[in-house]
Amino acid sequence: MSAETVYRWQGKDRLGRKVDGKLSGAAPKAVRAHLRHRGITGIRVRRERSSDKTRDRQRPDANTASKARLVGDRSAAHHKTGNQPARARGFGKRINSTDIALFSRQMATMIRAGVPLVQALDAVAQGVRSKQLATLVHGIRADLAAGATLTSALAGFPAQFDDLYRNLVNVGEQSGTLEAMLERVAAYQEGAQATRQKLKKAMTYPVLVTFVALLVTAILLIYVVPQFEAVFASVGADLPGFTRFVLRLSDALANHWPTLLGGAALATTGFVVAHRRSARFRNALDRVLLKSPIAGGILVKASVSRYARTLATTVAAGVPLVEALGSVAGSTGNAIYGAAVERIREQVAAGQPLHASMRESAMFPDMMVQMVAIGEESGSLDDMLARSATHFETQVDAAVDNLTTLVEPLMMAVLGVLIGGLIIAMYLPVFQLGSVF
Repeated sequence: MSAETVYRWQGKDRLGRKVDGKLSGAAPKAVRAHLRHRGITGIRVRRERSSDKTRDRQRPDANTASKARLVGDRSAAHHKTGNQPARARGFGKRINSTDIALFSRQMATMIRAGVPLVQALDAVAQGVRSKQLATLVHGIRADLAAGATLTSALAGFPAQFDDLYRNLVNVGEQSGTLEAMLERVAAYQEGAQATRQKLKKAMTYPVLVTFVALLVTAILLIYVVPQFEAVFASVGADLPGFTRFVLRLSDALANHWPTLLGGAALATTGFVVAHRRSARFRNALDRVLLKSPIAGGILVKASVSRYARTLATTVAAGVPLVEALGSVAGSTGNAIYGAAVERIREQVAAGQPLHASMRESAMFPDMMVQMVAIGEESGSLDDMLARSATHFETQVDAAVDNLTTLVEPLMMAVLGVLIGGLIIAMYLPVFQLGSVF
């Protein structure tokens, strides 16, 4: 990335007042685009000369405060990032990715229409239904009004705007194509959200049916089976082994269900806490899920497609490959793939080609590695990655549809075996008594 130059600028604010200052940027075009986003019009930009610096040291200027805010956007970004984590933690994860994608799409539309950045944020804050999102937008607007760049303002909310999002916005600000970058990131988030919804749909149905089956079985064992036990005791006949097993299971559940329920709740809480706090536990769980017989194949394809789509988006936006790989590592959705991408990033930073690093990791299909190699040789890496992402996203969709189709009759069979088994166990003694008389 080329070194930035300090430029002097003059223009008029939204009230028509003359304003001036200094701003660092890669080119005058980028400086003008950045100022237009702040609502400055009639802009004149020239490169700062050494005589200007000498005059500034000799004479205080009326606009010193504004210049201090505008010079060195990169330093301002670090300053803002350091001051914002407490507010960012207050939002937590309550703002979902769908709202962030909608925010990005609305901002891109208004910026493309020529609406100044601060006014666009005001309009978005007034139109959203989520109070948390409106509060977040107001926080971003306050940072911009104080002189921060959009990238540094977003850095104060890392739970909602990850490295990928901020990198794309930073590229847009530097190149004067902020609206295009926001549209790109909105499209990426909408696609990622669609993939997540399909995976959730595939997993939610069997979990729900299993829960209902266990609940119905528990109710029958606690409340219905004891009624049969009283009838069998009054007859005094020998009971089949299957019936005796069900009766013992019913007694154990009826006498100890508070302990069993508390143990299940404790185990669930322990699982959630371990998953949240222990990287080793997450790695082990992700490794087991990747090797599972049914869901493993889908999760592998989903992680590979996320990797390809995210890297294609960042590379097409002009983000350097090493920096792009740093953003991709956290977007694969799996700790094992995240660690593999980190190793790939280190190897690429050391000068190794991307396709060679991917092949060495043994985590990516040969077809994708070959397409990446072609992309690197032909200078169309982003296009090859996008084609790979589309291919694997299609495979994920087909696998999820097939899994949903197969799971429905399977879960019905499981439910039938549980309920039917209890009914058979209770009526076997009745059939035996009928044969005796």
